[in-house]
Amino acid sequence: MYFHYYGQLLHQQNMMQDYVRTGSYYAAVMENRVDFVGRVVVDVGAGSGILSLFAAQAGARHVYAVEASEVAEYARKLIAGNPSLGQRITVIKGKIEEVELPEKADILISEPMGTLLVNERMLESYIIARDRFLVPNGKMFPTIGRIHMAPFSDEYLYMEIANKALFWQQQNYYGVNMTPLQSTAFQGYFSQPVVDAFDPRLLVAPAISHVIDFTSTKEEELYEIDIPLKFVSSVGTRVHGLACWFDVLFNGSTVQRWLTTAPGAPTTHWYQLRCVLAQPIYVMPGQEIVGRLHMVSHKAQSYTLHLTLSAKMWGPGAELGGILQTSSGKLDLKEPYYRISQPQAYPSTQDQQPNHLLLTQDMQLQPQDEEGSDLMPQALLQDSGAELHSF
Repeated sequence: MYFHYYGQLLHQQNMMQDYVRTGSYYAAVMENRVDFVGRVVVDVGAGSGILSLFAAQAGARHVYAVEASEVAEYARKLIAGNPSLGQRITVIKGKIEEVELPEKADILISEPMGTLLVNERMLESYIIARDRFLVPNGKMFPTIGRIHMAPFSDEYLYMEIANKALFWQQQNYYGVNMTPLQSTAFQGYFSQPVVDAFDPRLLVAPAISHVIDFTSTKEEELYEIDIPLKFVSSVGTRVHGLACWFDVLFNGSTVQRWLTTAPGAPTTHWYQLRCVLAQPIYVMPGQEIVGRLHMVSHKAQSYTLHLTLSAKMWGPGAELGGILQTSSGKLDLKEPYYRISQPQAYPSTQDQQPNHLLLTQDMQLQPQDEEGSDLMPQALLQDSGAELHSF
């Protein structure tokens, strides 16, 4: 099903028309031509072949476009129709885990990100490609990914989900009592992560981040991802769950470019994701919120999300510790609730200050030297005081 979906031109077009996505890749490649000129490139999961064509435009000596779905045939047509570039591109139909290539790659390029960065589990294929084909100290575009998380309050969204279960409260539906399934339906609706574009003003605490370094992460480290959560509420409100988004960094030798899916930024086809808890928790300004996001991969090329949020003791006696209220939920990242169908930005008014709850997106890394120096960890720890959890 995965390869069938991406084998359709309709879905390739949907991704290509995400101009934030496509434009960011194009800029990252063209601004870093020095990394591509005369080099061998492997495009992992090449799709339509557009990234392979970008790499050829940037001066790559040869590009191997590896694609397992039927869209590989479309990629061949598109590349053949651009002969000045296509003569330096070879399309190989097959899985990156199984194909053989005539030479190693100086640079890998790929678009392996799914919802919440990890959905579809293509990051694992990207890591396998690194281990199989990338020369020592070779470059990866993108280089690292960050999952950003913050608690949110959205009474309207909570009621929208809860009200769906009202159908099962009927005691006389054509003479049938529906209430025995009410609890099951209620929990079922809250097991769906919500995918939409939301207003960043709904966040109630500064975001924290979990970093995945594609250059060093091991494949098995992506099977389970365990993220401790710790926030300090900025307001007194009901917390309805955890909001998540991601960004990736192209750590080129000339320019470091970010592609972000943050709320308030130009909307991408990834939107943002929110895990809504069936039982909200109440917090006061300055109150600590702790918890855990435990992501367990499954065979449907996605993850089961286990989320727990707790409000800690607050006010007099808080130093004694303890939990006032806890809420938890189990959600399937494979079965989200797509709340909107079209990209939708939340424009800021001219006098509106930048949202202080959003993690800044301009983390600077030290450029790699010719020997391929380490990306992490000092540079990451300098990122605007953000709390980072890295492999």
